[in-house]
Amino acid sequence: FSTKAIWASLNFDLFMVSLRLLGPSLNWKSPARRGPENGQQVSALTEAAQAQGLVVSGVSPLLPEDGLPTRFRSVALLSPDEPGFWPLVSASPEMADGEPQPLDRWSRRVIGRLACEFGTKAAFPFVGPPWRPFTNWARRSGRCWPSPVGLLVHDTAGLWISFRGAVALEEDVPPVASARPCDSCEARPCLRACPVSALREDSYDVAACHRLLDAPAGRGCLSGGCRVRRACPVGAGQRDPAQSAFHMKAFHPT
Repeated sequence: FSTKAIWASLNFDLFMVSLRLLGPSLNWKSPARRGPENGQQVSALTEAAQAQGLVVSGVSPLLPEDGLPTRFRSVALLSPDEPGFWPLVSASPEMADGEPQPLDRWSRRVIGRLACEFGTKAAFPFVGPPWRPFTNWARRSGRCWPSPVGLLVHDTAGLWISFRGAVALEEDVPPVASARPCDSCEARPCLRACPVSALREDSYDVAACHRLLDAPAGRGCLSGGCRVRRACPVGAGQRDPAQSAFHMKAFHPT
């Protein structure tokens, strides 16, 4: 991260601390906590997240080695609620201010605020060390599995699954028992989608991927996203191509 991005995050945290300390003299009140009990946290968080263009894509039980405070029992994973996610993010101040890492900063602001409203703690896959075990959480949720090309596959988002952050919960939420979509996918188009076979079940040839993106044959990946991810029938057509282009530009600047 750039020095500016680090200072922006630090200044926001210091600002919130200052408001809490000076609240009485400023006649300022902390956001009302919305932490319902008796199994209702996930339902309330789902509703609040949808208003921000996010969806609870899975809930994982927490283990001691996950590194979160012991009062938390589960963690709700938050993913883009597509296709409406990208138009909402594109209109955000972070996307217009010219500073680095606009999507990560948007995620910290929005998901951090959700966590504050519920009196809990947010976690992010791009913040560390310590790096939070998002892949393990996803698999523990019962809604994500390794795919034939090594990427995680989700029961409704397919290979497009991604996580903008997570919110810790103080209640036990048992994982669901969804079916791995690859098990009923006879065609498995993901295995034939990449012209250079960069993605395999046990490896990712990053150099081959970059070489493809430098060539004319890779223009479609740059503008519309990875062919392998697009080939998955689960979640097909949900991802806004502009969002894919944003991520591909960050991965492969031209």
